[in-house]
Amino acid sequence: MAALSRIARDSAKTSAIKSNLRFKNFEKDTSGVPIPSGGVFWSVSHKPRVVAGVVSTVRIGIDIEQVKPVSEQLTNRIMDAEECRLFRGVERSKFFFQVFTAKEAVLKKTGDGIRGLVKAKVIKVMGDKNLLVEYLNRKYFVENFYFDGYLAAVTKNDCEVQWTVI
Repeated sequence: MAALSRIARDSAKTSAIKSNLRFKNFEKDTSGVPIPSGGVFWSVSHKPRVVAGVVSTVRIGIDIEQVKPVSEQLTNRIMDAEECRLFRGVERSKFFFQVFTAKEAVLKKTGDGIRGLVKAKVIKVMGDKNLLVEYLNRKYFVENFYFDGYLAAVTKNDCEVQWTVI
């Protein structure tokens, strides 16, 4: 786990270099929420075979998951009926992870973590890779990226996201 965390942080450093941002260190507060470094915010995510890292001049969140079959029961724990209707005709495993990673990215951006999951709600689907998530009466744009059986989601404002797979 520690090795994956280091590699994910290296990914965030790569993001800083590509974005021409100076980034010094990865610190967290007592709750485990990332603290910005020199005005640069960061977020990382890792799974056994992949990592993700991102930096920005504004609060940001990223999550990554392997797309695999999920039960209807799990889907109903993460999404309500209204959210499910937004994805009519889409394979469950795809839309489940699209929603789950989007909510996780928002919760990382806000620093609230997984405990806020039930309060986050997808309210709009914009194409096959952009979602609008509402959390605590605020709206967050999230962009998804699919690759090699994985799905990543990052919060974004009015900026273009440049995805790089290494």
